[in-house]
Amino acid sequence: MTQIHIIHENPAWLPPLAEALDARGLPWTEWFMHNGAFDLAAPPPMGIFYNRMSASSHTRDHRFSAELTACVLAWLTRWGRVVVNGPAALDLEISKVRQYAALESAGLRTPRTVMVAGRDEIVTAAQTHFAGEPVILKPNRGGKGLGVQLFHTLEGLKDYVNSDRYVEPVDGIQLLQAYIRAPRPIITRAEFTGRRFTYAVEVDTSEGFELCPADVCAVGEAACPVGEDPARPVHKFTVVDSVDPALISRLEAFLHRAGVDVAGIEFIMGPDGQPLVYDVNTNTNYNPDAEARAGIAGTRRSGMGALAAYLGDRLAQTLSRAA
Repeated sequence: MTQIHIIHENPAWLPPLAEALDARGLPWTEWFMHNGAFDLAAPPPMGIFYNRMSASSHTRDHRFSAELTACVLAWLTRWGRVVVNGPAALDLEISKVRQYAALESAGLRTPRTVMVAGRDEIVTAAQTHFAGEPVILKPNRGGKGLGVQLFHTLEGLKDYVNSDRYVEPVDGIQLLQAYIRAPRPIITRAEFTGRRFTYAVEVDTSEGFELCPADVCAVGEAACPVGEDPARPVHKFTVVDSVDPALISRLEAFLHRAGVDVAGIEFIMGPDGQPLVYDVNTNTNYNPDAEARAGIAGTRRSGMGALAAYLGDRLAQTLSRAA
């Protein structure tokens, strides 16, 4: 049977997409990328394949799921199967360094970043490159904002790195990144489906950096007590219309150039009012509460609605060519 094959490693993130596919009567199946056997000499099943492998898979005891997926994608590509978010997308998903190189090659600005290999090198690198400045420490391969920490002083960073609380990055690479003082504690995440803009959300970062939009890993809504901080958003995720069309066009061009079909791209406004792009999420999730408040939940304008419609169109194109 020709169908949509969903490649993933986190069952908790699957139901919203499953519901959107079922609502459109689309045939689909899942490939759980934790273990398995694959005959490389045999052709894969017919259909299209959507890669949802996450950079954070190792945090769910799926340490080698990304590596397994890379091999499976190579097999699918060798047999000419249609892969949505193929090998190039996975390569960016699991490395922020490679993301930044691709973004900068496309003319998009990223925050000043220093790559560090080795726990003993972190404090020296921070002192050399960010002396007297607050700095963000983040893993090269992360996901969901996990492991991202802000340090206002070198001593604070040193205490953490030398403590039992320090978490070794899964690929051995840490990033030291300049802290951007935005006018508000807000970042913007622009969602793209089929390399076209779907919508954008503003995300309140005042409670930290774990910012996965999915319900299952939401930090929780940020309340805004009356009389405390009127500038603070009432909700953590809010769909917005005020995104620079020129920036959106540049991000779409980046996705075409990078070979990424579906993504959420996060950026922050720098002190000079210009955007700095700092994350490309090729395994993107959406916040249903924000979509409901915007009146797009359950429609083709919603994240999963747009994604299901796109996958359905790709499947129809594949069936048409095979006829």
